[in-house]
Amino acid sequence: MPDPTARFSNRVDDYRKYRPSYPRPAIDFLEEKCGLSQSSIIADIGCGTGLFTKLLLERNYRVFGVEPNREMRVAGEDFLGQFDQFQAIDGQAENTGLPDSSVDLVAAAQAFHWFEPVPTRQEFKRILKPGGFVVVLWNARRHLSSPFLNDYEEMLLKYGLEYEKVLHRGLGLEEIHKFFGHSEICRGEFEYIQPLTLEGLSGRLFSSSYTPVPSHTKYEPMRNRMNEIFDQHEVDGRINFEYDTKVYCGQLM
Repeated sequence: MPDPTARFSNRVDDYRKYRPSYPRPAIDFLEEKCGLSQSSIIADIGCGTGLFTKLLLERNYRVFGVEPNREMRVAGEDFLGQFDQFQAIDGQAENTGLPDSSVDLVAAAQAFHWFEPVPTRQEFKRILKPGGFVVVLWNARRHLSSPFLNDYEEMLLKYGLEYEKVLHRGLGLEEIHKFFGHSEICRGEFEYIQPLTLEGLSGRLFSSSYTPVPSHTKYEPMRNRMNEIFDQHEVDGRINFEYDTKVYCGQLM
């Protein structure tokens, strides 16, 4: 598969505009379980365009946004430019560029499955302060929970590029427990619904790294099928994209 740090370079605008955010109760959950205070410093690893980072900054935390992809990092700096507490870092999970024992919480939202587990774990332990926490979270699309999402999944299987390979990179409890090094992990799950117009659905679809670019022979057939699916399932000009936001947090042993 292509270098994961470059997979989204040509999809930044769609990613910034149309990818889902995260439910605020998930932030409440990690604040409670990780004992955060207003003085807490957070490293958001693989922060992309800053969707999760923004939720942290809105609660007045100081956040280092570590992102290896230049285009994504620049978009994030633009998106989060009004926050004095934000600093973008050119780094990656395995080599963040942050000082030893410098952060209270390391977060990875929608990015952890791209990291190399062993060096990432070593790096997180290095940059965490004693007693610091790690949180891993992602929005899991409900593949078959509605006729719309069922048709959407069939479309991805038919026209997606490397879609099944990306699916197989999904995280299970075994991988999570192995990374944390013990079984005492706090786990939360929260509903998140993203209403989308046809324009939003198109942007959401083509923000994914496994969808064809306009020059590819599968692009127009996929776009046509997307239009059909939207027309079949829209209500008042919108469809609902349903997610389960999965949150895991704990200390590294």
